[in-house]
Amino acid sequence: MPTRVQQPLKVLTMAAIMALGAFAHAADPVTEAMQAANGPYRMALYKTNGKSQDEAMQALLQAQQEWNKLATQFAAKPAAPYDRDTAFAASVAEVNKVYVQALAEVKGGQLTNAHNTLEQVREVMADMRQRNNVVVFSDHMNAYHAQMEVIMIHGNATLAEPKGMLILTAQTGALSYLAKQLGLQASASLNKNTEFSTLLSAVNQSVAQLDAALLNQDMTAVKEAIGKLKGPYSKLFSKFG
Repeated sequence: MPTRVQQPLKVLTMAAIMALGAFAHAADPVTEAMQAANGPYRMALYKTNGKSQDEAMQALLQAQQEWNKLATQFAAKPAAPYDRDTAFAASVAEVNKVYVQALAEVKGGQLTNAHNTLEQVREVMADMRQRNNVVVFSDHMNAYHAQMEVIMIHGNATLAEPKGMLILTAQTGALSYLAKQLGLQASASLNKNTEFSTLLSAVNQSVAQLDAALLNQDMTAVKEAIGKLKGPYSKLFSKFG
């Protein structure tokens, strides 16, 4: 799982776009290629979060190979709407560099470092889409993830602040909204998928448990619920993110 928190302004900007509904679904060849590369990328994230160096290396090589297909086809001349994006080629090259670094880290047995390095790919792809007014389901997953990490990483420190319980309650309200968006913004085919529905239900339940603990002002239950946010999201992300 990622450990870095995205910038709040960036998160708010993406949330605003989603709330307004001003987005395009993947219907262009570049976004479709990016989505094709996202599957192997998710697996590389998952495997570098494990303990098998061989499995992590295999997954990472597959992810790199899929991104190389996108780079070969579009880096020099991207299709619309990316054709006016002057930073497109630089973003493609940045992802390539991330994969090279992550591969070196996996070869050195540094799977945790490789996992954290790979987080940059998620951010670069999101930036590429946002610059070109394209939003896909992965962006809703990313928005939830960013808010979840605010709570997971800083939750205990927030609770120690004056009115920390109230602050965390507000943050959890935002997380609850983003969790509901996952169901609302998912495609019809996803919502008909039993596995997706089960995994999404687990995500919503993890947020509901945190919300209930906060309403009861039960510090022990709140901390326990914070620790249980990661698992359900990881399972949903690895399959459908």
